[in-house]
Amino acid sequence: MGKNLENELLAQFAADLVFYNGKVVTMDDKNSTVEAVAVKGDKILALGDSDFIRKLSGPKTKEIDLSGRTLIPGFNDSHCHPDMHAMLLYKYFYIGWPTVRSVKECLNFVREKAREMPEDQWFLAFGYNDQKMGGYPTLQQLDEAAGGRPAFILRTDYHIGVANSAACAICNVDKNTPNPPHGQFDRDPKTGELTGLMREDAIYDYFIKKIDEKDTLDDLLKALPPLLDTYLSHGVTSLTNSLTTYNGIRAYQILREKGQLPLRIGIIVSSWEEGLVESFINAGIRNNFGDEWIRITGVEWCPDCSTSGRTAAYYEPYVGTPVPGEETPNYGFIIETAEDMKAQAGAVHKAGLRVCMEGLGDRGIDFTLDVFESVLSEYPKENHRMRVEHCSFVTPKILERLKALKVIDASATGFIYELGDAHIANRGMENMKWMFPHRSLIDAGVPAPGHSDAMVCDNNPMKAIYALVNRKTDSGQPFGPEQAITVEEAIKAYTTLGAYASFEENIKGTIEVGKLGDMAVLDQDPFTIPKEQIKDINVDITIVGGVIRYQR
Repeated sequence: MGKNLENELLAQFAADLVFYNGKVVTMDDKNSTVEAVAVKGDKILALGDSDFIRKLSGPKTKEIDLSGRTLIPGFNDSHCHPDMHAMLLYKYFYIGWPTVRSVKECLNFVREKAREMPEDQWFLAFGYNDQKMGGYPTLQQLDEAAGGRPAFILRTDYHIGVANSAACAICNVDKNTPNPPHGQFDRDPKTGELTGLMREDAIYDYFIKKIDEKDTLDDLLKALPPLLDTYLSHGVTSLTNSLTTYNGIRAYQILREKGQLPLRIGIIVSSWEEGLVESFINAGIRNNFGDEWIRITGVEWCPDCSTSGRTAAYYEPYVGTPVPGEETPNYGFIIETAEDMKAQAGAVHKAGLRVCMEGLGDRGIDFTLDVFESVLSEYPKENHRMRVEHCSFVTPKILERLKALKVIDASATGFIYELGDAHIANRGMENMKWMFPHRSLIDAGVPAPGHSDAMVCDNNPMKAIYALVNRKTDSGQPFGPEQAITVEEAIKAYTTLGAYASFEENIKGTIEVGKLGDMAVLDQDPFTIPKEQIKDINVDITIVGGVIRYQR
């Protein structure tokens, strides 16, 4: 054989990328660990010891010495909102904790930024955490701080907002404006005047629609890439964009055509966008339409709301100090009717699209499960994988329903760390044992993938993995410690179960021959370091389809 031919054959059959001299945790059924892995094209070629894998190298193979570092499957954030998040970062100031630590600091921030703005420009901010900042600014305080400009602040959960007088005037809201059917304008109980605080559809119908009306596809195409880069920096190689908008669906396809889509996108179609769901049904688009880069994985509704914002639906009333203007006793509220939801979900399910519905409080989860039960009784389907999004307060009775209906508990694991203190304050410490109860879910065999719900919480999975293992909030409060799970189980919530939640367990979620070469190199070993240090782990390298997309 001539040397040139030999080199051509080596180049043709050799690996493109090799990692060796490390700890490759495959997360397969046996949780196997090897020293090295080889990738060819976009798929895993081989696993084994370093000497064997390096023999698969050719003249053009890129070899990376892990130097003992841990390599795991790429993380999969199974419910987040990059399209909305990107536009918030594009238009709004971020005032989340600890950037802003109090109402006073918030007002100073508004005052400082407003001075730099034209008089008619809106001051917009998001990420506000009333529980950590000591309450909300009032309408009058925002009037003074904004200097006559319209001002609107979104709470971190995107379910509550605060507006000033100028913003209310632009949006045609005053003290005589009736509450929408599924929302509320809070009013001073003594005077009846608006406090500036509003909830659910009072935000969406009057303020967000007005603020967003001039958003363009070009804006989103500029805003998305830097945000997607932050996911890569945390080892996220796949995500599911929940409530994906018209422009979001378009933007992902355009970015891919331009070679600018750096990770894999699952699309849960938004029911908030008028006519969008109907267009999918009419076009005959079914679940799993697409490929490994962009895939349709369902349709979502949001009948239930926010526990940290005191709007999610519970059978028992909220505890703690009510917000001024809040109805008491407060049981939260459901923002859809059962009749409408059963009809809409039934049409989507019958059309071959997966049904996803938010349920947070026990009353909200039961509402969602009632809809699922009705739809499945009329149109039975064995492998439906319907999802309860966020699925927070899972009592033993609800756990049995989830198992019986074979429903995915799409668990908002990111809430434990960042919003856990608010959950404790609003529902009581004794109830945290049933809030995101992963030990019980795993033992019952209910699949519970994890997610950040970013923009609501940080898109770094390590914080949520830390919370699942330690059952502590970011302030160190215990959060139902009896529901703690192992490091392996917590990482599976962000890898194998993330893949299962999008019907993709055959192509991703583990490091196995033939699966996609989506992986992350960590600077510390989560399986051996003290559990308290897990939240501080960094990602050194992120690989998507055999291509290094991020290096720290």
